[in-house]
Amino acid sequence: MSASGTPLRMRVARIDALTAAIRRLHLVAANGAPLPAFEAGAHIGVHVPLGERTQRRAYSLVNAAASSQDPTFNPDHYEIAVLLEPASSGGSRWMHALRPGDEVDIDAPRNDFPLAPGARRHLLIAGGIGITPILAMARALGAAGETYALHYAARDAISMAYHDEVGALGDATRWFDGGDPRHGMPLAETIGRPEPGAHLYVCGPGGLITATLAAARALGWPDDALHSERFAAAPTAAGGAEAAESAPFEVRLAASDRVLVVPPGTSILDVMIEAGLDPLYDCKRGDCGVCTTQLLEGEADHRDICLTGDDHARGAFCPCVSRAKSARLVLDL
Repeated sequence: MSASGTPLRMRVARIDALTAAIRRLHLVAANGAPLPAFEAGAHIGVHVPLGERTQRRAYSLVNAAASSQDPTFNPDHYEIAVLLEPASSGGSRWMHALRPGDEVDIDAPRNDFPLAPGARRHLLIAGGIGITPILAMARALGAAGETYALHYAARDAISMAYHDEVGALGDATRWFDGGDPRHGMPLAETIGRPEPGAHLYVCGPGGLITATLAAARALGWPDDALHSERFAAAPTAAGGAEAAESAPFEVRLAASDRVLVVPPGTSILDVMIEAGLDPLYDCKRGDCGVCTTQLLEGEADHRDICLTGDDHARGAFCPCVSRAKSARLVLDL
């Protein structure tokens, strides 16, 4: 949201077809005002009307080339790319139905996937639509004169969004597997042994992220040098067997001082939505980290797959899937 806590009203200024299933949208302020600045890795929350409620869908911002160098940088537009997912809840279909001139509400940029400050080298790995924050990172690093390498995987060139833009970068490799991951990016060779000050970032389908992080850890990379953001859901849904076996517990939202009761089989996020709140989220399966908040009190039962053990130790908490071991949690919401 904006500094005043209200959504930003945006107008669709331009739409491009990047692939048969991916559209690029340029959003400008409907009132012509300057837009809030952002850094590579940031996303916006688009307010999407689905059913009786307006829900938020998170989309990474692509046009972040100058923001890491100039703290006063204010973009004249936000660029996002949206993959049409026919099996989803309908958010991507709604986004694909937009036309130039249509207006939407968004929350101001938020960054849960930032570049590591002080890193000496950056290894960027993307798959599919996961190129959006990764391309922003590469552009920002290139503009700042920092060392990086980018590896981008897709089925083939025709389904690769930003194919030409990635090819124009100084140190980028495009990998095509023809639909068989065994013929794609050689992860161990691509990642290599850890080096002092090196950080790895990966975004894309869950399978790529899981394989990349596993390969990096097997090569000796420490968790605090590994960063990920997911754009695909894990195969198990939130609120499954584990959630159904959980006991009810209370959650106090510190900012509003509201107390909610979370029953078995229902997530904290869904209880907040039912209570008329409007939390930011995307996957609802603990994959993406968009809903991450801070645990202030209580003992958590962490069930996400996007946060590291160090993140959990620092209090990071995903209310879309994680629950309580204690009778009460206090969240910074």
